[in-house]
Amino acid sequence: MTGITQRIQEIRQQLPSYVRLIAVSKKVSVPELREAYEAGVRDFGENRLAEALPKQEQLRDLPDITWHFIGHLQSNKGKKALEHFQWIHSVDNLKLAVRLNRLAGELYCQPQVCLQVKMLPDPNKYGWSVPDLVECLPELNQCRGLKIKGLMTILPLGLSPNETLAAFETTRHLAEKIRGQNWSHIEMEQLSMGMSGDYLLAVKAGATAIRLGTKIFRDRTP
Repeated sequence: MTGITQRIQEIRQQLPSYVRLIAVSKKVSVPELREAYEAGVRDFGENRLAEALPKQEQLRDLPDITWHFIGHLQSNKGKKALEHFQWIHSVDNLKLAVRLNRLAGELYCQPQVCLQVKMLPDPNKYGWSVPDLVECLPELNQCRGLKIKGLMTILPLGLSPNETLAAFETTRHLAEKIRGQNWSHIEMEQLSMGMSGDYLLAVKAGATAIRLGTKIFRDRTP
C-alpha cells in the first residue's frame, strides 16, 4: 500500500458517506494522481488551467473523473474552464457569473457552480462579502445556464479552532437562509469548505465537500 493510498483510506474513515473528497492536484504528478484514483478518488481539484489541461489529457483513459476548478477564475478564461471542468467552486463575483452563464448557453452545457463567499474580511482572498452576495441573489437567480448548487469559502490564516468552526457554521447558516428564500434557480445543498488544516472542523460544521491537497499528497513535485 502506498502512502497516498493509506492516507486516503485514513481520511475516508473520518468522513461521513455524504462528504465528497476532492483531491487538490496542484503541483501533483500524473502518476500520483493515478495512485489516488486507484485508491478510489474520483474528484480532483485544480486551480490553474495551464497546469490542469495537460494532466486531463494524460488521464483521458479515466473517464469517470470529475474535475473541479477551485482557483480564482479570470473572466477571459471562462470558456476553457467550462469546456474542461464539470464543477466551478470559485464563482466569486456577479460579472463572472453573468459571463459564465452566457458562455454556458453558447457551449450547450450547464456547469455546476458554487458561489465563493468571504465569511471574514481577508484582503488575500477573492469572493463576495455576505451583504454583496445577498444583494446579488436576484440577478444570480436569472443565470439559468448555471446550476448554482451552494457556497464555497476559504478562511483567513491564523484562526483558532473555535474561530474556524464558528466561521464554517456561519457559512452553513447563510446557505440555510438563502435556501429558505426559495429562489427558483439557486440551490444551497452544497457547502464546499475545509482544506488540509481544517477539514474536520468543516465537516463538523456541515461541509458536503472538502478540498485536500497536502493531506493526501504531502510533498508536492516542484
